[in-house]
Amino acid sequence: MRWLILAVVAGSTLASKLTPPVLPLIVRNPYLSTWLGDARQPPWHEWPMFWTGERIGFSIMASVPGSDKVYPLLGRPHDSLSLDTNAEYNITFPMYLGAQFDASTTNFTYMIPAPQSLSKSPKPVELTLSFLSPITPTSTLRQSIPASYMTVHVKGSFNINLYVDLNGQWVSGNRGSQITWELAHQELGKSDKGLKTWQIRRETELLLSEERDQAEWGTLHFTGPSDLRHEAGTSGIVRPRFARTGTLQNEIDEDFRGIMENEPIFAFSKSLQLNSSTSDVPATDTVMFSIALIQNPVAQFASARGLTFMRPLWASWFSSVKDLLDFHYLDYDTAASLATNYSAQLAIDAYKSGSHDYVDIVALTARQVMGATVFSGTPDDPILFLKEISSNGNFQTIDVIFPSFPFFLYTNPRWLAYLLEPLIEHTLSGQYPNKYAMHDLGAHFPNATGHPDGRDEYMPVEECGNILIMGLALVNSLIYDTSAAAGSVWSNLGSSHYDPNPATSAFSLNNVETRDGVFGLDDSWGGSTKGLKQAKKWVTKSYRLWKQWTSYLIEFSLRPHFQLSTDDFAGPLQLQTNLALKGILGIKAMSQISETIDNDEDVRYYKNISETYVSKWEEYGISRDGSHAKLAYDWYGSWTTLYNLYADTLLCFHLEGTSSPSKTPNRQQKPLHPASDNKPHDPPTPKTGFVPRNVYKIQSSWYDAVRQTYGLPLDSRHLYTKSDWEFFAAAVTSKPVRRAILQSVAKWVNETTTDRPLTDLYETEGTGGWPGAHFMARPVTGGHFAFLTLDKACGGKAMDGLAFLDEVEEEEEGDIENVEL
Repeated sequence: MRWLILAVVAGSTLASKLTPPVLPLIVRNPYLSTWLGDARQPPWHEWPMFWTGERIGFSIMASVPGSDKVYPLLGRPHDSLSLDTNAEYNITFPMYLGAQFDASTTNFTYMIPAPQSLSKSPKPVELTLSFLSPITPTSTLRQSIPASYMTVHVKGSFNINLYVDLNGQWVSGNRGSQITWELAHQELGKSDKGLKTWQIRRETELLLSEERDQAEWGTLHFTGPSDLRHEAGTSGIVRPRFARTGTLQNEIDEDFRGIMENEPIFAFSKSLQLNSSTSDVPATDTVMFSIALIQNPVAQFASARGLTFMRPLWASWFSSVKDLLDFHYLDYDTAASLATNYSAQLAIDAYKSGSHDYVDIVALTARQVMGATVFSGTPDDPILFLKEISSNGNFQTIDVIFPSFPFFLYTNPRWLAYLLEPLIEHTLSGQYPNKYAMHDLGAHFPNATGHPDGRDEYMPVEECGNILIMGLALVNSLIYDTSAAAGSVWSNLGSSHYDPNPATSAFSLNNVETRDGVFGLDDSWGGSTKGLKQAKKWVTKSYRLWKQWTSYLIEFSLRPHFQLSTDDFAGPLQLQTNLALKGILGIKAMSQISETIDNDEDVRYYKNISETYVSKWEEYGISRDGSHAKLAYDWYGSWTTLYNLYADTLLCFHLEGTSSPSKTPNRQQKPLHPASDNKPHDPPTPKTGFVPRNVYKIQSSWYDAVRQTYGLPLDSRHLYTKSDWEFFAAAVTSKPVRRAILQSVAKWVNETTTDRPLTDLYETEGTGGWPGAHFMARPVTGGHFAFLTLDKACGGKAMDGLAFLDEVEEEEEGDIENVEL
């Protein structure tokens, strides 16, 4: 069954075209995050690394019985072998066939030649290392489990000896930390099968603390089947012993010591049997491992009840770590099937929306986004915590959630709700003194201790606009009549039961289901009457906050004073055109949030203000010659990527005044009350859209003119760019411009000299390297999903509302042809 799943995946979604510098291996949360660096080289070229670039011990080797050759497959175990002066083996490298990846899986395939000792010369054995960190949009329960799979598949006609080891660098960022270890044996029910698990931890754990961004608390569980051989000992002894003998000794060195003090490693080996077949058909064999990092608590959070140690969400369903790990190991087939379903659908949608290159870009992005998150809370009130990886480590940064939110809207909108919930709860509890939305929940993850002094990073217009836009996007995702109109393919799956209990979240997980024999599946997200009720319950609970944040925008967004935007590395600036647009769109969003609870007075109020503001904004923000948006109102000769225009289309504002409905079904705006003076009024001037169409047209043309080798620069000050904003901006351009920007980003993925998990900040010329700040592995790359989310927005009508951009292109091409004639 497992080999079948791999074959299906390989044939459908693992047809990678791009060659990124780094590939994900075991990526589950900010602390279980292992990657292959130098991924354009064979996997034995360098040790795998933590997302920071810190190399960690993770090695895989193979040998063939009856041969003196040992084959490194992953990491650099041959560093230990080369020190063996009495070696009775030869270090030989296999034929490497390359890497393939999709949203959840990375595969490396090799060919291992037959030994000369065999009487006939069979074909080489094909060996595949498959790393699965499953993304399961239909099962939050599974997504909450901090564990990944590694499976080894072999196909051929002679046996292979396999070796895998880890070291203590998985549990501490300090190479001098003292660690302890043990081997646990677990029975699996009444069967004669069981599991072996290496358990490694710091001798003295430092709760909720980090060193070099790695957790200093928690236990690593490295699990395989009970028929594996095992050994714990010094790397320079254990690895050469396997190379000589093809097996391990079932011995445990109990001399606990520092991570790199006579480096202790924790190894498994297995003989994979292929030569028992008497037919000419190659035999197959498989062995599967799981790697988990178990932490409890996962964070501390200044919640409404005070500073609280937060348990992992999985603990609500599993009474012990053993129960969790047993379930996870035995759930491989189901988890792989659910992940394959996601990857296959993503590949189909991405190809329709972009190209083969776009399929690879979003596939690379998915695990990186989820790798910054940790599920917590309870089924009554689930929470998803997020670390601002690499830029400064802030906890639950709103302007990091915002660029990532297209990923969540496409994949599972309830996860976006779980990201916003702790911000709303903390602010409602009165622990944040400012009237604008907070920047983050804490200066450094995993400690969400808040900012009771109100001195968080100052981005008031940015954060208010962000959370209002995301709030309406979340409400819109709940409201649809048919599965085709849902914003996520998986939203309508499951029961439509609504939980009216006012004490529970509007998006509780109390209705986890079993469907088609699969346990642990989410119920439906919104839809029909349920969606309307969920939206009303959610908005009503926090309505005063939404009004408070909007009031700030009314006062300060049209002409923003000297402050930072989300692009804080560029420094503060007054009168930022793009920032002002975000604030105005936030006010407009509030008019529709108000509509959710039938507050007609607020609907009218916020709608009228936003329409007045956007008219003034166009006057202030567009260049004198009308060719582009300026970076700032008073900075003549400047230009900016107007990426906040994306929200105008995502929230369906651009459909107002067109034949396409600007609202989803069952949420038609009620007629506003007529003016009370009873005087006759001229009919209103017809208007198409909220932000004028001309803004879309000029920006689309401008981006085409200023695009560089590796993409679209952020603004006129520098040649660097942000990949998340490139996709936001390109999503609302003409098809040729969108295609050109996508091709430039794909070229960058293939050629960049950055050597960490995908950066979002890079130079558009030269080597495509970092511009100074080294951003890496950040969840903001969820913005790469901007095309996909827009394709499904507004009941699938959002892109129809941008057709005028391509009509312009066709007219211009026709004019050129006429001139040439």
